[in-house]
Amino acid sequence: MKAPPPPTDLASLATLACILEASAPKPGNVSPGRPFLDMSYSDFVSSAIAAGPELARAGERPLGATILAAILATRRWTSANTNLGLVLLLAPLVMAVRRAGNLREALGAVLRETTVEDARDVYAAIREVGPGGMGSVRGQDIAAEPTVSLYQAMQLAADRDSIAREYVTDFVTTFEYGVPLLRSARGEGLAWDAATVETFLGLLSRVPDTLIARKLGTAAAELTSRQAAVVLGAGGVRTPEGRSALAAFDADLRDPQNSRNPGTTADLTAAALFVVLLLDGWSTDRSRTSRAQ
Repeated sequence: MKAPPPPTDLASLATLACILEASAPKPGNVSPGRPFLDMSYSDFVSSAIAAGPELARAGERPLGATILAAILATRRWTSANTNLGLVLLLAPLVMAVRRAGNLREALGAVLRETTVEDARDVYAAIREVGPGGMGSVRGQDIAAEPTVSLYQAMQLAADRDSIAREYVTDFVTTFEYGVPLLRSARGEGLAWDAATVETFLGLLSRVPDTLIARKLGTAAAELTSRQAAVVLGAGGVRTPEGRSALAAFDADLRDPQNSRNPGTTADLTAAALFVVLLLDGWSTDRSRTSRAQ
């Protein structure tokens, strides 16, 4: 990886990744003109702008402190849980960018070096937001103070949460699924919004959404993944039949409680966006997608 961008550019990249993700009309998610009862597109834009500068400071302070600062900055602009997952994924990525060498190897080092204090700050950030479907667990429950490092806490949650799984696999879903899907979509001529939706569908079809699983159970999450695969099989964003299937899928996912919102998949999509923007650069020319490493 080439020399890291300055903090101002990292803030812009993080903000842009969040706004691109929120702007794309992903099924079952908030986007322009498609709010939930408790949050709208403007909540996501203001959250992205608030969190970006705090994320850019990831190289100046511990990981947990950066995550908590970004969430507290967001809370000054919205009471909705718009970006907890995004911040959890983007903060270690930004910290890894500030180190020399291969991005994913640097990311692995960042994650394994976390401390109990990092875990305390992340637990505080999670409690500040109060995400849906958390429930309680026997070991290192979010309602108590952690006694293990953040990495170890994520190990305990990895079987039930895709973001925790990213922490203990050096972001396997982001780097081995999300980034290739997005690069392929962009390289084949899709604009950023369509490429983002296609990446989201590809991720959802491969990895059942753990936010849905926490709220409704594993069977509901697996059904949603099968539905995403059907939409892709019909052509997804690329064909009239696919776009019709996509609209029907979106309508099926929406309910007043947002219980079938594939929110974790949206977060993973934003992580892929950040990595591609970082490594390949920003371009409105759809034919220009490098393979920088």
